[in-house]
Amino acid sequence: MNSISPNIFVKDINETIDFYKQLGFNVVTTVPDQGDIFWAMMTCGNVTIMFQTFESLGNELPVISRQNGGSLLFYIKTTEIRSFFDQIKDNVKVVKGLEKTFYGATEFSIEDNNGYLLTFAEDEK
Repeated sequence: MNSISPNIFVKDINETIDFYKQLGFNVVTTVPDQGDIFWAMMTCGNVTIMFQTFESLGNELPVISRQNGGSLLFYIKTTEIRSFFDQIKDNVKVVKGLEKTFYGATEFSIEDNNGYLLTFAEDEK
């Protein structure tokens, strides 16, 4: 295995793209490339996330919940965590502020516009 790229299902893809741009993500590609987007790939450094509308699923993959949020947490390793936190903290819903964990990482957690939890972490020296 070489990588994992989650495909996150959302109600409003344009709102989601705008939210993740605040975090430093850039749109790589969308489907379609013009008009009403129903799928997008975004990257920030080595992190790739795909977003797809619930509506575009139709009746396929019935096991996928058609509700925002989920019982998972996206754990994203980063650098310069303190300046990143200061940069975004007033524009996002902070669930847990900066803290040093027992395993040595400095972390903080936010909730994205769809109810998904993102934890950012850095192994500070």
